[in-house]
Amino acid sequence: MKTYSPKAAEIERKWHIVDASGQTLGRLASEVASILRGKHKPMFAPHMDTGDYVVVINASNINLTGKKLTDKFYHYHTGYPGGIKSIPYGKLLEKKPEKVIELAVKGMLPHNKLGRAMFKKLKVYAGNEHPHEAQQPQEYKIIG
Repeated sequence: MKTYSPKAAEIERKWHIVDASGQTLGRLASEVASILRGKHKPMFAPHMDTGDYVVVINASNINLTGKKLTDKFYHYHTGYPGGIKSIPYGKLLEKKPEKVIELAVKGMLPHNKLGRAMFKKLKVYAGNEHPHEAQQPQEYKIIG
């Protein structure tokens, strides 16, 4: 028996729309990362980008469990000596709710060139509106 490896021309990319309102951040992020990788398809190959596009709407209505709104921090560095900055997730959720979901999903993708290509297929919007109606995204239900 030979192992099947999908060709680049055989890969069909669909558009999925996911509503984040009322969802838990980690559970939503793991499901979205799985779609971006293509693990929901029978032709999945770990060395290829076989995933679909994902549009996440209502990012501002995402839930964090426990005291994560005040106790969990996002750390980043400005590039200058002593330039480490921290912002609590509660403030980040108010300022840039898209960033919260993007960071969670990015951490669940491969940390290489392939993961960066997969991440480009993620589109996150704070509200209900998005500019991807022309692609006719299908609604993807996340259970849980």
